[in-house]
Amino acid sequence: MTTLPQLSDALLTLENRVAFLTLNRHDLRNALTGTNLIEDIVTTAEWVNQCEDVSVLVITGTGSAFSAGGNIRDMANRSGDFAGDVAECADRYRKGIQRIPLALQAVEVPIIAAVNGPAIGAGFDLANMADIRIASEKAKFGETFLNLGIIPGDGGAWFMQRLIGYQKAFELTLTGRIIDAKEAKDLGIVLDVVPADQLQGAAKTMADRMASQPPKATRLTKRLMKMAPRMELKDFLDVCANFQGMCHNEPEHLEAVNRMLEAMAKK
Repeated sequence: MTTLPQLSDALLTLENRVAFLTLNRHDLRNALTGTNLIEDIVTTAEWVNQCEDVSVLVITGTGSAFSAGGNIRDMANRSGDFAGDVAECADRYRKGIQRIPLALQAVEVPIIAAVNGPAIGAGFDLANMADIRIASEKAKFGETFLNLGIIPGDGGAWFMQRLIGYQKAFELTLTGRIIDAKEAKDLGIVLDVVPADQLQGAAKTMADRMASQPPKATRLTKRLMKMAPRMELKDFLDVCANFQGMCHNEPEHLEAVNRMLEAMAKK
């Protein structure tokens, strides 16, 4: 039986190779700072990479919000993650919230964000760190840092423009406006929008489909998808050749081929 890591402010389940990480500080609208959610997310990401029983990670939230991002009260009081002079504050970012993008960028399995409600500031960025986003009709999205006189300190400006292009990302970031789920889909931020009571089911259906694929080849395929934008074609094809050689020598490949032949024989 797989041992799950102990989390403080989030819930973690594993069923049929799909891990569900649920942010569980609805009292603070699942704020990432001023809670233990940073540590919980990083711990889960590291566990996923070590656990061969996980093929997909789904991230969602409890309560009315996906995540409100930074704790506004701590900002007002210059306390917690936002205390200190320039050097101290920068150090807290590096040792705090900036661990999330580094951890999630390194996750070897597909990540699906099931956005149940508002994803604001760093909460929006958290959703954009996933590979796929499915949104509830109640979801809203806002890159609202400038509204508070700060910048996207968690890497949001890096993720969003890679997702929807520089011009659209620039407009959302520099205006700080909040958009609904429909506009988010139109912009290409979310893949699909579903009624609130169908969100978990929709995320699970997609996750189950991905989790049914051969697990080692799935992890290698995600690595290729992440590597492709930063590599020249010839170098990329060399990596593909090596990865393919690995796949052809895995038992899961022969098992999948045999299943395909059996299915063809029944037609």
